[in-house]
Amino acid sequence: MTLIYDRLQFAFTVSFHYLFPQLTMGLALFLALFQTAAIVGKDPLADRALRFWSKIFAINFVFGVVTGIVMEFEFGTNWSGFSRFAGETVGQMLAVEGTFAFFLESSFLGILLFGRERVGKGLQLLSAWMVFLGTWLSGFFIIGADAWMQHPVGYTVGPDGVAHPSSLWALLFNSWALTQYAHNMAASVVTSSFVVAAVGAFYLLSGIHREAASYFLRRGVLLGLLSTVLVIFPTGDRESQQVFAGQPTKAAAMEGLFQTEKGAPLILIGQPNLKSESLDNPIYVPELLSFLTYHRFAADVKGLEAFPRSDWPDNIPLVYYAYHIMVGLGTVFVAIMLAAGVLLATGRLGQSRWLLWTILLSVPFPYIAATAGWITAEAGRQPWLVYSLFRTAHGASPGVNAGNALFTFLGFLGLYLFLGLLFVFLIGKRISEGPPGDPA
Repeated sequence: MTLIYDRLQFAFTVSFHYLFPQLTMGLALFLALFQTAAIVGKDPLADRALRFWSKIFAINFVFGVVTGIVMEFEFGTNWSGFSRFAGETVGQMLAVEGTFAFFLESSFLGILLFGRERVGKGLQLLSAWMVFLGTWLSGFFIIGADAWMQHPVGYTVGPDGVAHPSSLWALLFNSWALTQYAHNMAASVVTSSFVVAAVGAFYLLSGIHREAASYFLRRGVLLGLLSTVLVIFPTGDRESQQVFAGQPTKAAAMEGLFQTEKGAPLILIGQPNLKSESLDNPIYVPELLSFLTYHRFAADVKGLEAFPRSDWPDNIPLVYYAYHIMVGLGTVFVAIMLAAGVLLATGRLGQSRWLLWTILLSVPFPYIAATAGWITAEAGRQPWLVYSLFRTAHGASPGVNAGNALFTFLGFLGLYLFLGLLFVFLIGKRISEGPPGDPA
């Protein structure tokens, strides 16, 4: 029971934490582009956009830092077995992230927020791009740590039973990390694009801040069009390919494939039935999974039956539904941004109230898609903490009992409810104030 509470607590705290950096990583790109247009292009609207969105960025940054620190402590309190085994390798990536990327990001964010009247234009421009670089480097090192758990490289297990790093370069350039990073960053730009466009849509529907609203909407749709395609192809396609090659049990669970099939179908809808080891009420496209995976319609795709049951993900329905939610929402995002792009090109987007409402109401869904993607990645890796090397059951702290774990889990539920309400209040207040210097 202790292991279940430990896993629930970490899943909850990391999912809550990731609500914030997924926006800051994508928004950092917007800030750099706004600053460039404001200083190089001398665009006053870009300057207003920068001042407005840099404060939204700062609020997200603070909440991301506060909630991220919690997980560093959980490695010691709830997961001491894992920390002992993998601390030397995973810890290197986390230390590099904190020492270089985080301080780069936070230092230049201070200049971006408070240096407007104190430093020259050149340093202001540099600060925006350094915030972008620091934010994206931070994402790279964190994903590098997770990628080592998905695809361990550059290590040796010593007589002490500890995974010692043997090559820093292997850790940094883990092929799994590069693919996962590209897919994740494209998804973060999808989130920020919907948020920026939705705030513009909200102002237009409310009949206020029209000039800035149109600017937000245009930039959000343009980057949204690009990122919604990139998150599917090539980054999503490459991510799927490496899962089929490196973690076939996760891939089979994602697709609800229990038996090995020649010419495997791509499942659109269906419910996993663990008793019969099949899908109920499936709707599928024949042979398409084989083609997408191996570029041959008649290719064999291994089902779960091909692997020892002890290596199957311990919650196959969760992996299956999370994956299909992510893919389904990703397809919807392309359709929304494509429709918005067509109306933007023809000059009718600002008058299309049904699409403005659609963009506004879509804001939660990139967050849901990103969370579903991480659930697929992490729940699909089970029963391993480090794939094929270290099982989750061996990673928990032996001195923490079920009562301790449940107590802290309930505490985090209450604390994060308060933090969530505070975040919504601060963001709502900032949006209600509108862009600086822009008459309502």
